Amino acid sequence: MKQLAPILAVVNLILLVHGDERSAVGDPGMKRDGLRVAFEAWNFCNEVGFEAPHMGSPRAADCFDLSSKCIKAYTEDQSNKTTSGSSLVHKVSDSDNELGIGKPKPGIISESALHNPDLYAVEKELYLGSLCQVSDKPNPWSFWMVMLKNGNYDTKSALCPKNGKKIPPFNQPGLFPCFGSGCMNQPTLNHGKTELQRDGQTMKGWFNGTYEQGADFGNGLDGISYYEVVWEKRVGVGGWVFKHKLKTSAKYPWLMLYLRADATKGFSGGYHYDTRGMLKTLPESPNFKVRLTLNVKQGGGAKSQFYLLDIGSCWKNNGKPCDGDVTTDVTRYSEMIINPETPLWCNPKSLHNCPPYHTFRNGTRVHRTDHRSFPYEAYHVYCAPGNAEHLELPVGTCDAYSNPQAQEILQLLPHPVWGEYGYPTRLGDGWVGDPRTWDLDVGGLSSRLFFYQDPGTIPARRIWTSVDVGTEIYKEDEAIAEWDLSDFDVLIT
Repeated sequence: MKQLAPILAVVNLILLVHGDERSAVGDPGMKRDGLRVAFEAWNFCNEVGFEAPHMGSPRAADCFDLSSKCIKAYTEDQSNKTTSGSSLVHKVSDSDNELGIGKPKPGIISESALHNPDLYAVEKELYLGSLCQVSDKPNPWSFWMVMLKNGNYDTKSALCPKNGKKIPPFNQPGLFPCFGSGCMNQPTLNHGKTELQRDGQTMKGWFNGTYEQGADFGNGLDGISYYEVVWEKRVGVGGWVFKHKLKTSAKYPWLMLYLRADATKGFSGGYHYDTRGMLKTLPESPNFKVRLTLNVKQGGGAKSQFYLLDIGSCWKNNGKPCDGDVTTDVTRYSEMIINPETPLWCNPKSLHNCPPYHTFRNGTRVHRTDHRSFPYEAYHVYCAPGNAEHLELPVGTCDAYSNPQAQEILQLLPHPVWGEYGYPTRLGDGWVGDPRTWDLDVGGLSSRLFFYQDPGTIPARRIWTSVDVGTEIYKEDEAIAEWDLSDFDVLIT
């Protein structure tokens, strides 16, 4: 027994270090044959506004289970031969995906939502989530979410609030891209339902579309916007690979495309309605990691804010959880941008673009005025919530219109200070031509980031309701980004 004691101590240590890691997502590493994936499109302030003609509400889903079957076939000598194979049993019908305003669905779509595009999309998402739902512990889950957003904003439309408060139309030309009335439209949505290919082993499906209504892809993509997500996997082998493509145009120069793991209920990042998603357990700082494989094939140009990882949540300035009151709720984002062409907006001459302080992993805190110690090059930009009342000056506040409520954003860049968390340390790490599998201590890093809070209040619990990967092409015409994502997992440590 004395000889066994040191061995048991080592085993216990290994279990403590590695044995308590568990996945927070319903489909760990995207390995499950029976895929669950959905689509949502947002206007500038994360609503619908107006549906695209003949497209229905901009929510859709592709969810199925894999079923084994026996197939009778004739051989060359005309004798019967029985072979085994697979088939896909889909959970969502075409008519479900085509639901849109004016189309009743008793018990699903309420009277108040029937002719309201914003509310209809919310209730449609909940319905699609119920069709795709998988029972699990500690909570059921629904799907991965493809999220597409249009950055055009017509200030004369009165569609978007300012820091959560309704405002009348206003005229501010040049501040936001918009070609005129109708610039905030939703995209077309084409859906190739997942099918087994001819080899009987490869499963493949897709979403694609454009914001230019009536555009013909047969004539090429010149002059039009385009998005595409294709997913592919071999039955029983490996995991799903999600292949993304995003293209801007002169009319739609600011577009965003992400694959998200969202909360299975409650709010998700930037969304103030009840949602459905993949996170059966919500990750909380500092105790979670994210693993993923990313292959960036085209970067999207100098203005592509490509996020190796974007985490989103919501809490009030007094540290309390959000409760749906958009006048006091605040969306919080932290984003790691890996495009090496991203400018250094945070620098000693532009302190308003920097967080007030940086905290190193050992707990040492340095103020942004400490020019020798503050890691300016680790930050692209920081902006504070527009409804905060005790901000340290100088400060820049976040765009007041592009969320349903005020928001706070902290955008990071590759730098040695993030290396201890597994993040990129040099410009170009993980960029075009450098595909990598990442193991990111997101909980550890996010626990040390600065987020505003009112003085004297209890620190907020940093519980993250969205974890996503993708790009935001910011005001650039004819830019193209293309990337593959696989092995996506969120691990509670």
